[in-house]
Amino acid sequence: MADGAVLAGVDGCPGAWIAATEAADGRTALAVFPAFADLLAALRPEAIVAVDMPIGLPERIDGPGRAAEQAARPHLGPRQSSVFSIPARAAVEIDPGPHEDGEARALAHRRASELARTLSDPPRGVSRQGFMLFPKILEIDRLLRADPALANRVHESHPELAFAMLNGGAAMAQPKKVRGQVFAPGLAERRALLLSNDLPPALLVAPVPRPAREDDRLDACAMLLVARRIRAGTARAFPDPPGRDAHGLPVTIRA
Repeated sequence: MADGAVLAGVDGCPGAWIAATEAADGRTALAVFPAFADLLAALRPEAIVAVDMPIGLPERIDGPGRAAEQAARPHLGPRQSSVFSIPARAAVEIDPGPHEDGEARALAHRRASELARTLSDPPRGVSRQGFMLFPKILEIDRLLRADPALANRVHESHPELAFAMLNGGAAMAQPKKVRGQVFAPGLAERRALLLSNDLPPALLVAPVPRPAREDDRLDACAMLLVARRIRAGTARAFPDPPGRDAHGLPVTIRA
């Protein structure tokens, strides 16, 4: 259980969030929550959270994505494609769903892309992968805007950037997925790196709580190590100093 945890690494999974948590006495756990608010409620009030989800939505985009994505990609070599370009706030908010069916979802994607092009220079649409993140992006966005103090504890991160920083600045040699399917050598490479950075082995052998999958577990564990780094003051920010969106939310990826 996550109750009483002071650190949490979080990744989105289908219809939920998976958290790897650590209590003050060092106990660790994996848990799944249907809503991000439920996850926060299960943690200590002072808990530090690193989450693989964009935070901070600019009104316009200059270049290939937010400044955070542009700052992170040069450190990822062949893993750069894992950092999706998130569009301007209005494009994220225009129609995130839920949608009745695939046709309605495709129409919403087109509308978001059309608006994103008018709010970016050079004009840029929205990838399908990025579009599918919109509901979870807005879930966190609403919580942080309602309680700005949360932004001091809930930090955007990114698994591949986290793995690179844990690996002495070198991106992972193997992809995590190939043609949309998990790639065993890539998962093994990441497990070994997590263990070499003092991740409790129990987190990697416990059953993965559904609906999360093994790759979600590894990403949440990487986020937990980032939360540790944030607490220790050793995490890096991309960019540094962070930008801010119109609501004062930071636009930076920590790893």
